[in-house]
Amino acid sequence: MTEFHVRTSKKVEALDITERVVNAVKGRTGKILHVYTPHTTCAVTINEDADPDVMRDIIESLGRLVPAEYPYRHREGNSDAHIKALLVGASVSIPFSGNPPAPALGTWQRIFLMEFDGPRERKVLVTLA
Repeated sequence: MTEFHVRTSKKVEALDITERVVNAVKGRTGKILHVYTPHTTCAVTINEDADPDVMRDIIESLGRLVPAEYPYRHREGNSDAHIKALLVGASVSIPFSGNPPAPALGTWQRIFLMEFDGPRERKVLVTLA
């Protein structure tokens, strides 16, 4: 397992971590790449990076589905971040193949850390099996 840290700079943002993930497994072999974040208010996902409006639309849509201003019971005031992280998920698994081996992502796909309660320092764990 390899670990790296990501520093987020906004309350809510999507950060492309694809290159950091690829570097974390460089020179290693396996068939399944697993990317996981051990936090309850951020997530990991795969989506398009060719048009930045895609991630903006996703963030805005999650904001409409789970508004920050709602009478949640959680006293910390970040229930919306917990719910958004739950909806997106804490991990992704990606086939790992090729020569040289690499994540088998689609043409437009990238791996994103989705921050919902920043700015913070986040941990990302990468395993290859």
